[in-house]
Amino acid sequence: MPKEPKKKDVTLHAGIPVKPVYGPEDIRGLDYPRDLGDPGEYPFTRGIHPEMYRARVWTMRQYVGFGTPVETNARFKYLMAHGQDALNVAFDLPTQCGLDSDDPRAEGEVGRVGMAIDTLADMEEAFSGIPLDRVSVSLTINSMAAPITAMYYAVAEKQKAPADRVVVTPQNDILKEFIARGTWVYPVEPSLRLVADLIEFSAKRYPRSNPVSVCGYHIREAGCTTAQEMAYGLAIAAAYVELMLKRGMPVDEFAPRISFNFTCWGKIFEEVAKFRAGRRLYARMMRERFGAANPKSWMFRSLIGGGGSAFTVQEPENNIVRGAYLALAAALAGAQTMALPTYDEAYTIPSSKAQLIALRTMQICAEESGVADTADPLAGSYYIEWLTGEMEKKIREQMEQVERLGGIVEGVKSGTIQAEVARQAYLFEQKLLSGEIPKVAVNCHVASEQPAESHDIELYAFDPKVAGAQVAKLNRIRHERDNAAVSRALGQVRDQARGTGNLMEPVLEAVKAYATLGEISSAMKDIFGEHKEPVTL
Repeated sequence: MPKEPKKKDVTLHAGIPVKPVYGPEDIRGLDYPRDLGDPGEYPFTRGIHPEMYRARVWTMRQYVGFGTPVETNARFKYLMAHGQDALNVAFDLPTQCGLDSDDPRAEGEVGRVGMAIDTLADMEEAFSGIPLDRVSVSLTINSMAAPITAMYYAVAEKQKAPADRVVVTPQNDILKEFIARGTWVYPVEPSLRLVADLIEFSAKRYPRSNPVSVCGYHIREAGCTTAQEMAYGLAIAAAYVELMLKRGMPVDEFAPRISFNFTCWGKIFEEVAKFRAGRRLYARMMRERFGAANPKSWMFRSLIGGGGSAFTVQEPENNIVRGAYLALAAALAGAQTMALPTYDEAYTIPSSKAQLIALRTMQICAEESGVADTADPLAGSYYIEWLTGEMEKKIREQMEQVERLGGIVEGVKSGTIQAEVARQAYLFEQKLLSGEIPKVAVNCHVASEQPAESHDIELYAFDPKVAGAQVAKLNRIRHERDNAAVSRALGQVRDQARGTGNLMEPVLEAVKAYATLGEISSAMKDIFGEHKEPVTL
């Protein structure tokens, strides 16, 4: 007699067990108007636009930045020449942490994992020949979001770009930095003040800017589950909304420009359900909890990008295939913007070839796969609708746990959220090591002889001369600028930091005087002090 096939238990990353088959009985309680609605209608489960990609395909926005602003500018133009319609800027670690390139703590890191920015002159070079009234730009910057965005606004002003045509998205999500990445500088409260200052300033002066991009992406990369990624992201968004309401800003003045950045590197249908549930929860939160009346305030607008941690050193060409599945998942999940990691992600700063392949992957998905032919093509699937409901329950459970901590801000201050993310990262790694989570060519289907894959990878050759060039330019700027004007501007930054007024105006004036990023950061540090990481065992 033939052997009965082995039954395989399946549990998703969110902790949801999956049955072999789903049917009508699994979605018996589903109410179409309440739980789904048509695409473009509340609660936006099926997407935030009526025709989704039939009307406009997702924006393609590769993550780019390395070396000097001149090198990065060349890569920007290379990708735009091949059809990329938006930019996503990477900054080096000194820039992210508010250090000038000649700071001793910046040694060895200048231009290494992103573009080095010291003064407005660098930002001018980075966007030379790129019209900021016609190109949407995302700035992956957090603790330094205020001065870096001020530099961007100053460049736009120099280009005479109308303020209502400038579309820029500084990440400006300091809470996820405390949780996941660590490029914080100031303590929690003044850091939140800076987030709010940029939101308030941009909402009034640059109406098409997206002055905060709530970033579950990095929290997931740090180790949390799919449900926690969405739950923490929604909790962070709620904290920023409460912050602005305390300032007296009506919710509909700023909420339509809140955006999100989430990852999509797990199982396709789990990721799709995560985003469908997230859109529904966010819409209800904004309308019912915060009383937003403008439908645009209810919309969960998201960049969906594949997590680089999903890609492997082993057989890196397999990452091209993984990237295609990530693009498909992001499209099915309803992304407004998409960014893919490159196949050489586990090795190096992306090569131009690798970035072109990632761009072409998104273009093929949009133009050839059929995924853009109709809005939310998976709607009505017994499995998808059941899983969306189960994912919503898991996300709610995680959000309730955050509330029991006193909210996400208190959870961050105590270090409890950080400890939970670290715990989940450990559990995930254990499952990878055991093979419970399969990874082709890593823990299953492993070749007996591993090819020398890295021989086919174009490694980014970090040039130590980059730091020398940056420091030379920095010294030249310091010599040529009006140092008395810089001194006055930095004094105004300190004075405003001592009070309660919005810091963006004095920061913008300091930027225009060619004060360095390190000088502006230090002026605020003089008043705010520095954050000390809480340790929770």
